[in-house]
Amino acid sequence: MFLSVGRWCARRPKRILATWLLLIALSTGAVAVFGKVTTEAVTIPGSDSQAARDAGAAFHDSASGRQPVVLYAPPGAAPLTSPETKRAVEAAARAVEDVPHVVAVTTPYDPSGQGALSADGRTGYLSVELDLSGREIAADTTRSIVDATAPATGAGLQVTAGGDLAAAEDKGSTGHSEIIGLTAAFAILAVGFGSLVAAGVPLLIGAIGLAISLSVIGLVGHLMDMPSSGTTIAAMIGLGVGIDYTLFCLTRFRELRAAGVDVQDAAARTTAGSGKAVAFAGCAVITALAGLALGGLPLLHALALAPGIAVLVAMALTLTLLPAVLALLGRWLTPKAHAGEPSPDPARSGETAGRARGWGRAAEFVAARPWRLLLAGLALTGALALPASQLTFGQLDAGDKAAGTSSRTAYDRLADAFGPGANGPLQVTAELTSPASGPGDGQVSSVTEALRGTHGVATVAPAQLSTDKRHVRWQVTPTTAPGDPATAGLVRTLREQTLPQATAGSGQITHVGGMSAVQDDLNERLARRMPVVVGFVLAVAALLLLLAFRSPVIAVKAALMNLISVAASYGVLTAVFQWGWGTSLIGLEGPVPIPGYVPLLMFAVLFGLSMDYEVFLLSAVRAAYLRRGDNREAVISGLAGTGRIITSAALIMVSVFLSYLLSDDPVVKMFGLGLATAVALDATVVRGVLVPSTMVLLGRANWWLPGWLDRLLPHMDVEDDGHGPEQPAAEAPDEDRADSADLTLTGGAS
Repeated sequence: MFLSVGRWCARRPKRILATWLLLIALSTGAVAVFGKVTTEAVTIPGSDSQAARDAGAAFHDSASGRQPVVLYAPPGAAPLTSPETKRAVEAAARAVEDVPHVVAVTTPYDPSGQGALSADGRTGYLSVELDLSGREIAADTTRSIVDATAPATGAGLQVTAGGDLAAAEDKGSTGHSEIIGLTAAFAILAVGFGSLVAAGVPLLIGAIGLAISLSVIGLVGHLMDMPSSGTTIAAMIGLGVGIDYTLFCLTRFRELRAAGVDVQDAAARTTAGSGKAVAFAGCAVITALAGLALGGLPLLHALALAPGIAVLVAMALTLTLLPAVLALLGRWLTPKAHAGEPSPDPARSGETAGRARGWGRAAEFVAARPWRLLLAGLALTGALALPASQLTFGQLDAGDKAAGTSSRTAYDRLADAFGPGANGPLQVTAELTSPASGPGDGQVSSVTEALRGTHGVATVAPAQLSTDKRHVRWQVTPTTAPGDPATAGLVRTLREQTLPQATAGSGQITHVGGMSAVQDDLNERLARRMPVVVGFVLAVAALLLLLAFRSPVIAVKAALMNLISVAASYGVLTAVFQWGWGTSLIGLEGPVPIPGYVPLLMFAVLFGLSMDYEVFLLSAVRAAYLRRGDNREAVISGLAGTGRIITSAALIMVSVFLSYLLSDDPVVKMFGLGLATAVALDATVVRGVLVPSTMVLLGRANWWLPGWLDRLLPHMDVEDDGHGPEQPAAEAPDEDRADSADLTLTGGAS
């Protein structure tokens, strides 16, 4: 099938190229018309915080809730309490009311705006209600609202949008990271191939995949909540795998061309061999991401879908557009033959490539000292993984944003004027058993007093009754910041002690919502579901490797090896972000909490990416073993033949990931550093030391397969390129034979 697809595309290169260019035009055109939508909203079905949010329907809240526009009187300016400034603020509020999508504006002087003016009169805020949901607020809306406050700025006030308005304005492009990643990749490829044309092909495929996948993800945001970090992660992973997949295939194409294979046949055989391995590896990444669906959270669905789309597009481009490009540029992609040298045998190119050079010598070095290098590799990765034992899930807030952003400026000014808790008030709701007469009703006042008497509560706003008088809501301001663990502790205290005691015997149903409550529920749900997701990904990865290489030992060993690089990346993540080691080097002011979804998503992504290198390495090892029947020589040959290309591909991916450290978003920095660390370790320590040393120590047990399982498993032949199946290995020497008569070795040797 892969051979037929590759040959069909290679024979119709201009038609294939035109089709993909049309897809780019359609997808980018659709985004231009409908817009690219992201949102930071988090829904947690079945949680207490979600029930509190849903109760807002009884109060007829606007779609966006109340968005603050912070007013600050710097030294030298008249305070907000002066008559002139008050008139300017009220004029600004009237102007803001005329901005499209604004429903109502409450000033600090209105009775309903009680508490929106600081004690010193130098900080206050307008509460702006819109007919847009948080996901629909665009940067243009924020700018229009801020521009409308010109009367206030004319009076000497500094105006800064907060909440979702600030988030919309702060959404920056990561285009500079993509450009840096592409530039680094081009430099690495140009040095590796010694050809600018060859270096440009992976970048072409990667850039096309990036354009299409980001456009599709932007359109998906109209159908489901898609966080901005999801699109960034998709760009990061899609660009990396797109370049890597093309690199693997292009290397094989150049080997075939150097052996004198016709351009179209070389393109077809490349698709049948390396392309098949790419498809298998890509499916492994997507399957690992699909395991996040077991988390039971829409957020995880979005964060899995976005990079899954990017990987799927990269696979499709590699299997269709790449053979067309290879057919068009075949003459310029063929390496120059060295005078007097015979053409290499493409069937054995992986076996001989680099054997006399660095990776060949390294492979022989590892094979000669398997125990010592295995223990050294485990010691290194274990030391890096050690901090992961202290990893805890936390919550980011606007105080963790980069200095100078609207979100951070508004956060700091509100925290200085009203206390840190003002940036994340809790919403306590109650469903009454009978209509209340007013805020002074006994069943309402008892809860109000209990809330005010709870440790960790700074203020409690007057109770707000719904129109049917059966629902009541309190805004509770904590004494601590939204991301402070003490605020999460207050949420649990209110739910488990304060509210049950205050409503005992009354039959009232209470809920605690707000940003801190949502994040606490999210982290709790993630911690509970993480073992299920991890178990699923491990099982599926082992099953896929069993299907590909027909060896239970290799399948289990590979799954365990992948865990090593993941654990090491968790350790680095903990040390840098949670402990604050070296945060100034990556543009952070100090330690920041790690959201629960970051380690979980990283696990799925890293496990999938690790499968890429595992498949390419083991394909070469298995092909060499099937030819010669010598496990030790097969390991040396496989590592020597794939070491250079795997490390080159990893270097490209690491460069792409590290370029995202330039982002202002701490979550993007976490993914960039964590993924770069894991890929670097995976391509060097794990694939270069741990995997070959364990395979040498296991010997022929690597290829053990029970007869009953041999009959059940399909023959996938990942390493076959359609030129003909590898010959079974010759019968092994007596000293290498398996003791058990009912064991079958892969490839027919027994």
